[in-house]
Amino acid sequence: MKRFGMVCRLKPQGAEKYKALHAQPWPEVLKMIKQCHIQNYSIYEKDGFLFSYFEYVGRDFDGDMAKMAADPTTQKWWAEVKPCMEPLSTRAEGEWWANMAEWFHLD
Repeated sequence: MKRFGMVCRLKPQGAEKYKALHAQPWPEVLKMIKQCHIQNYSIYEKDGFLFSYFEYVGRDFDGDMAKMAADPTTQKWWAEVKPCMEPLSTRAEGEWWANMAEWFHLD
């Protein structure tokens, strides 16, 4: 299992829509997330920043992320949520959410 922490900005004008979408996420999107071996997934907000945490339990992260990105329903979901967000300028090439380095963990 690998833990992931990621950060993104939330546009002020998109905050209510983003919150409403995540209050009732589409079942097909949740199913795809689980099919791609992601579990214990949470998103937090503070002062216009979104922080996401999830655990990946699969064997091919890049393959599973490609599978998710190719899913038509997930693409429609992203088309709804991405206008609510602004990626960090310091993110790596190809990232929307910026990956964070894990500095500490306690089980």
